[in-house]
Amino acid sequence: MKSIIVNVNFMNEVISKSQIDEFFMLSNTYGCQVINTFNIKRKEPDIKYFIGIGKMKEIYNFIIEYSIDIILFNCELSASQQRNIEDYLKIKVIDRVYLILEIFAMRAKSYEGKLQIELARLTYLSSRLKNMWTHLERQKGGIGVRGGPGESQIELDRRMINNKIKSLKINLSHLEKQRHIQRENRKKSRAFSISLVGYTNAGKSTLFNSLTKKNTYVADKLFATLDTLSRKMWIDKYNIIISDTVGFIRNLPHNLIEAFKSTLEEVTYADLLLHVIDASSENYMEEIIAVNNVLKEIGAINIPTLMIYNKIDLSHIESRIEFDNNNSVKNIYISALNNNGLDKIKDAILKLVSIKLKNIN
Repeated sequence: MKSIIVNVNFMNEVISKSQIDEFFMLSNTYGCQVINTFNIKRKEPDIKYFIGIGKMKEIYNFIIEYSIDIILFNCELSASQQRNIEDYLKIKVIDRVYLILEIFAMRAKSYEGKLQIELARLTYLSSRLKNMWTHLERQKGGIGVRGGPGESQIELDRRMINNKIKSLKINLSHLEKQRHIQRENRKKSRAFSISLVGYTNAGKSTLFNSLTKKNTYVADKLFATLDTLSRKMWIDKYNIIISDTVGFIRNLPHNLIEAFKSTLEEVTYADLLLHVIDASSENYMEEIIAVNNVLKEIGAINIPTLMIYNKIDLSHIESRIEFDNNNSVKNIYISALNNNGLDKIKDAILKLVSIKLKNIN
């Protein structure tokens, strides 16, 4: 699928190189062959096309010359802007929000994951219905007729989508009840609960496999893991439940967070978070901030957290532990792929588990 990417920089909002690189990776994950990237500067968005008509003409000529199939905007477009651009360029237009939704849809494997993605996509579409049907509203009128095909169609579509959304929410609520029962059973068994969180592609699933000796799907791709997976493990004499969760990304669409609320809530019930960071990434600080923003949104920012700096094998860093001012473990540097430093994580977990159980007793 031959595509072009459009990055738009505004005077008060400049897209960083890491954001450009990340969107390129998202495009590849979606299956696009990126032929060219247009980096555009503007004072403010154009109301109709988001970019100016001059650039639209330039992009149109490029599309014709190189037979481009799809255009990807590294931003969020309004429904009317998306439709106007598609009408002018005569090809499919996808913005950043919809691209992420589509990738999530490709990655979802479990029944619950598929329901959550469908809910997010329908919520996204329902908010854009009015502008999607603006061209049909011109058809309304006629003798003795109030409204017309455009109005009746938008109402029909809205009703169908709303009914489907209600059905999805009911099904997800049933699954949430099952999840609640599982959590209560864990409490009764006094199992210590750990959730792995982190930016997408930070190596959470590799660490999960290394700690639990299980083989879950691992790939050097964005959002390789979507479904929360929990496994039992033992450290010394203690029973521990560890969960691998969906990877986060900067500016994660809000309707996606809402749709995945029941899954992400699993994080809020954890006794400990292992925040996995790609130590080889040039933008690891930005990625830490992005993860913390999502943790704040779901109410998990105050849960005790160990910062796990992974992939030290790629950045030539030695495995080590760093302590805070209270002499508590703060940062652990590891390579999950090479099992380097995992003993340090287990020792830190063991100490925290014993402290918690001592307090309970």
